[in-house]
Amino acid sequence: MTNRTAIVTGASHPKGIGRAIAICLARSGVNVVATDLQGSTGLDTIAAEIASHGVKGHAIACDVTSKQDIERVISETKLKFGAIDILVNNAGVGMGSANFLEVTDTDWNISLAVNLKGLADFCQAAIPEMLSQDNAGCIINIASLSGLGAIEDIPVCYTASKFAVIGLTKQLAVQYAKDGIRVNAICPGSIHTQMHETVLDMIANENNISIAEAQKLEDSNIPLGFTGKPDVVGDTVVYLASDSSRYMTGVALPVAGGMSPGL
Repeated sequence: MTNRTAIVTGASHPKGIGRAIAICLARSGVNVVATDLQGSTGLDTIAAEIASHGVKGHAIACDVTSKQDIERVISETKLKFGAIDILVNNAGVGMGSANFLEVTDTDWNISLAVNLKGLADFCQAAIPEMLSQDNAGCIINIASLSGLGAIEDIPVCYTASKFAVIGLTKQLAVQYAKDGIRVNAICPGSIHTQMHETVLDMIANENNISIAEAQKLEDSNIPLGFTGKPDVVGDTVVYLASDSSRYMTGVALPVAGGMSPGL
């Protein structure tokens, strides 16, 4: 993994999966460009955290719904590191009511713009650069267990957007396999993040229970019996980005402690 360069979107929040992915890649010898929204918590410190592991780190403010921002990330990465070996599309939002009839146009528009279209636009910008390199590279899309099945109390706009991410992953895997670009998805289940805290609030409100009771209820549905930490996803990204997974593409891999994806 030494001397490879990765872009990780949505990577700055101290409690986020993206930050864990960036740090796990850095520990494996990968230079990391971390992106997140302007002013996001941790964006001013993530580059130094990455560099503390003996690699090069760089942070760029980027709104994945802006093609101009995406193009700037691609050009800065090429200028600073010379190549884009790994793209991890992690940026995402979870919003909307668990009651389908209460989901608004705003919920739909933002969910699809960030979770699907922003991811697709990043792929479309990065793939030409990967095709121009001797070692084409790989793309890892962070989907969700909700992209494999409908889970109770999860907003439909989130579920639909994550199903679409897996469909996009498989289509790109088919199209670019001949060019040596591998495209896989990771489907996290219950992971301790800031978004998970929002989901717990939603479950608690919908069921009129406490946050602790909501967590206990969620853990009861996980065969391993606990909610994972973000680095379990980061470790899986390292595996999918490495030569150890060189014969894998088009995979939607659950990282969920055995939790069922639902219907």
